[in-house]
Amino acid sequence: MRDETIARQSVVDLLEARLRDDILDGTHRPGSLLPPERDLAARYGVTRTTLKHALTRLEQAGMLRTRHGIGTKVRDILKVGGAELLPMLVGRDSAWLAEIFEARRHIGALIARRAATRRTDAQARRLSALLVAVAEAADGNAAQLADVEVHRELARATGNRVYLLLTNTLFNAYLPVRLSLRAPFEQPAEAAARIAPLVQAVVDGRAADAERAAECYLRATEEQMLRPLKTTR
Repeated sequence: MRDETIARQSVVDLLEARLRDDILDGTHRPGSLLPPERDLAARYGVTRTTLKHALTRLEQAGMLRTRHGIGTKVRDILKVGGAELLPMLVGRDSAWLAEIFEARRHIGALIARRAATRRTDAQARRLSALLVAVAEAADGNAAQLADVEVHRELARATGNRVYLLLTNTLFNAYLPVRLSLRAPFEQPAEAAARIAPLVQAVVDGRAADAERAAECYLRATEEQMLRPLKTTR
């Protein structure tokens, strides 16, 4: 018998997903009020208790806003939404990935330049050690995760915690489809060789070279990661 984990979804999970999809496809339009809870529960065939739980989750996610005496309004996520919505959006529509990777290129290049000018000796040693961890990873999955830690350390080396949070946000954004983006890391030694010029430029304190290496690396890995998704559409 194979050791497998079977995903279990509750009625609340399913209703949350259904409501989320109906909001994103315009069934419930931004700025509009949802129907009264009794009517909405009947429409989806659930109890009002189940509905309340699903609405609470979507309100916490920033998609709804409830005001007593007025009702529950659908929020315009492109006006008021934050980066915390990206994992959910990518999980529903992989077209968001192209925009995430564009942001990844621009932010990554800036981080590389700043890291080269601000990194400490300890951070330089840490980056070198993380590069070895990529090369010696047991498989593509481990190499991909080790690569993530290289980028986190680059962000730390800037001395600006916001860059680290942005880096985390971008990685979290494509977490739902991470296994489909493993192509550049299937051969750990090659993956390490690909990012080595970036790491070395930062370790050496060569800011312009670090920025160019980051742009080159991020563009090359982006093409490799997105190619399988394009061919399956």
